[in-house]
Amino acid sequence: MSRSERKWDHIRFALKNGQERSSTFDDIKFIHHSLPNISVLDVRLDHSIGELYLSSPIFINAMTGGGGEKTYRINKELAMVAKETGIAMAVGSQMAALKDKTQKYTYDVVRKENPSGFLIANLGSEASPDQAKAAIELIEANAIQIHLNVIQELTMPEGDRDFTGALRRIESIVNEVKVPVIVKEVGFGMSMETVKSLGSVGVTLVDVGGFGGTNFAEIENRRREKSLSFFTNWGIPTPISIIEASSVSKDISIIGSGGFSNAIDMVKGLAIGADAIGVAGKFLQILVDKGIDSLKAEIESLHEEMTMIMTALGARTISDLKRLPIVISGETYHWLNQRGIDTKSYSQRSF
Repeated sequence: MSRSERKWDHIRFALKNGQERSSTFDDIKFIHHSLPNISVLDVRLDHSIGELYLSSPIFINAMTGGGGEKTYRINKELAMVAKETGIAMAVGSQMAALKDKTQKYTYDVVRKENPSGFLIANLGSEASPDQAKAAIELIEANAIQIHLNVIQELTMPEGDRDFTGALRRIESIVNEVKVPVIVKEVGFGMSMETVKSLGSVGVTLVDVGGFGGTNFAEIENRRREKSLSFFTNWGIPTPISIIEASSVSKDISIIGSGGFSNAIDMVKGLAIGADAIGVAGKFLQILVDKGIDSLKAEIESLHEEMTMIMTALGARTISDLKRLPIVISGETYHWLNQRGIDTKSYSQRSF
């Protein structure tokens, strides 16, 4: 099977499988504030993440490219939505275009459609600094994601089996490219140990890509003759991964992704430590099923609902959310306590 055919397989199975919202979002509860003392007009959704400034905490996370005309149309329409809603957008892995120049048009369309927008390039951890520079140049990217997808590769019939040297390659990319580098998981979550390792080589931006969104192990198992079923439920749930990652260092900014489907979960994600929320599968499903206008309406609705929730909490900014007291229960409480993270530090925060 060609790389472009495999790309379309991923989209096709992602749409068919859908997403299952992680129940661990229900373990995070806000404490009601009867006197918020603000207006909806006081709430600001723009936010800085390290060197990056985003007009919205929501962005379109990496999905596709390199799969011919079908992936070209998806990226074109996503770029149009990003432009009209003012949100950032990441493309899928660009290795396809670096190895086959005929696939470049499926990626560079995002810059053509959104000439002044915030765009994020994407490559895997097997990439070299020169390849990273080429990917950035291809879409004139403002940042680049380096994705980690060990479980997907192991489950993929034709996937990689050797992951040695990935951390050093990431370090080289961080040192040599001129835009911020985001290291991103693809749906299995990041532990505090992983984030510490990344921080040790200069990484200051991570996307935890937690369990609960698009399940690439499940997708790849559909493409195998013999299923590796033990990988289907593998990973760290997104809320837990955000808290683990944010416990490591204030110098590392956290992006939350993996199963965010509504405004309340997004606000919870920000309150427990994320600086931005990446959404892929949900946006793709709306785009394919209902079209561009429906996806724009959904993003605008999410912005409105997040503003309402933040008003109820008395939080004018994303930074304010991180100082609000929250109660953590259930599986998330037990996991974090087993991992040595004091959940009382969240319930006794003062704002």
